[in-house]
Amino acid sequence: MSSGDDLQSQAFAKPTFSEAQACALVESVFGLKVSKIQSLPSYDDQNFHICISRAKDTTDGPTEYVLKVSNTESSKTPDLIEVQTHIILFLRMAGFPTASVCRTKADNITSLVSVDSGSEVKSYLVRLLTYLPGRPVAEISVSPQLLYEIGKLAAKLDKTLEKFQHPKLSSLHRENFIWNLKNVPLLEKYLYAVGQNQNREIIEQVIQLFKDEVMTKLHHFRECERNFHQLDYCCDTGEKM
Repeated sequence: MSSGDDLQSQAFAKPTFSEAQACALVESVFGLKVSKIQSLPSYDDQNFHICISRAKDTTDGPTEYVLKVSNTESSKTPDLIEVQTHIILFLRMAGFPTASVCRTKADNITSLVSVDSGSEVKSYLVRLLTYLPGRPVAEISVSPQLLYEIGKLAAKLDKTLEKFQHPKLSSLHRENFIWNLKNVPLLEKYLYAVGQNQNREIIEQVIQLFKDEVMTKLHHFRECERNFHQLDYCCDTGEKM
């Protein structure tokens, strides 16, 4: 995710790779031949679900991956992307069903690629992760038991991440990152998007309550890095997407 300071600049910074360009990227950076590719939903980055052609002398290993192309703003903070990727590796080692990371031909976990658009040269950080089949929580019927399991997973994840260490961990602390819950007051400058209606009044009340009841007590809370959005987590339904 990018800084969140300017949503409009994020839109312009979002990558616009074609499927053909993405295939060429996978082959040149990761040394894998793509047999099938499909664009995936994303916010300010660009994601592709790809299938690779397995070599004749290879009978094991993953054949489905997700190519992640970070936007130009996020690509300026490689330390942040590196830490986020190492968190994925850490959680996988701890037994969580996370993706694994495919290293580049140069044995790195990310690669910075430059693209000449004619008027300027833009740089993008790219990663390749194994594809996890399933359906996003937002697309299935949610039961009390499932909500319990999600809450249990969130708690386990939080406790596990307390043990995570990395020399560049401080890169996660972004003061004006709009997705950080302590930055709820930053939403005020986007209230115009809601218009003048009852929903706006509710939002304004929530923001004011946050200022009065939460901001004054923030020093009592332990910070954590976690996003539990219903579109970001999949359930194993026993079928492929």
